[in-house]
Amino acid sequence: MNNELLYQIALDFVKGIGSTLARQLVAYTGSAEAIFKEEGKALLKIPGISEDKVRAITNPQVLRLAEEEIAFIERHHLKTYFFTEKHYPFRLKECADAPIILYGKGSLNVNEGKFVSIVGTRMPTDYGKVLTKQLVEDLAAYDPGITIVSGLAHGIDVHAHRAALQAGLNTFAIPGHALNTIYPAAHRNIAIEIIKHGGLLTEFNSKTIPDKSNFVRRNRIIAGLSDAVVVVESKKQGGSLITASFANSYSRDVFAFPGRCSDIASAGCNDLIKQNKAALIESAEDLIKQMGWEVHSTPKEGVQTQLFESLTPTELQIIEVLRKHRDGIHINELAVIINQTFSTTSSLMLAMEFKGLVRPLPGGMYKSV
Repeated sequence: MNNELLYQIALDFVKGIGSTLARQLVAYTGSAEAIFKEEGKALLKIPGISEDKVRAITNPQVLRLAEEEIAFIERHHLKTYFFTEKHYPFRLKECADAPIILYGKGSLNVNEGKFVSIVGTRMPTDYGKVLTKQLVEDLAAYDPGITIVSGLAHGIDVHAHRAALQAGLNTFAIPGHALNTIYPAAHRNIAIEIIKHGGLLTEFNSKTIPDKSNFVRRNRIIAGLSDAVVVVESKKQGGSLITASFANSYSRDVFAFPGRCSDIASAGCNDLIKQNKAALIESAEDLIKQMGWEVHSTPKEGVQTQLFESLTPTELQIIEVLRKHRDGIHINELAVIINQTFSTTSSLMLAMEFKGLVRPLPGGMYKSV
């Protein structure tokens, strides 16, 4: 048994320890395992840790639950993503309230290419269905490496997943429950296809009791996992507006399709646009342009050669990394690859931007020019 995984899962089972405090515990002790092997007196010195929380951490039931969860993971061939690991979604790492651990199933690569979340009402109009299908098809034509993210719910969600599969794109579903079931049950077949061409990703372990609030919580993952969030159709109080709110709080780019002022199904989208909480788009081309994803010409070979002669080894390494990530790479991921701090990497990228070698993109992304 993987001891570190055992303690990572156990940390998720500790009552009263949210994601923020869990991160703090790991930062102070060095690892999930170290938390459980630390003496209670030492834990009490960590800000936010009370005697009640120490008792919760040292409760032997926590490790027993973690052992059962590992058996469940192995039985269902699931993958885990702990927030300190490189394969944890780098976009989510930026979000202060992101889950400390995720459970996934499928051909999951959560850090490759562009991610676009598409959300909307559970009762879409024909207009919304057509918009969703056209948006996904046009995004696929622009870049077949784009991944579509949604929540597997009725309505726009499942239409987005289905359109992605039909267009040959990978798609991720973020359910509001553990992976021991599929809700709604009517979407079981499409969930199987999603697993083959992307995957299911959730923060909820198998012991999670189904609750409506979990579907609200999962919206922050849909928002944080992507570069951009598109609201296709939403009523004035629609759940998609919660996803848009999370996305705005994470400094993600939010877009919405407008509807007629008399359309109830578009009232939420119109409000987002009116309040400057979402940019108006009418097509995939609008989104692509506003995200800065257009293809730009590269400098002439002679100019590049002259510039490269004056670059440091680290700058040359950055150029090589960017060449391998033609669609761009997040600065946090880049910092890990080149083994530099975020501050040093930021300074390097600014200097290289002035030299005309890199171009910043929305959401902390960079690409070569």
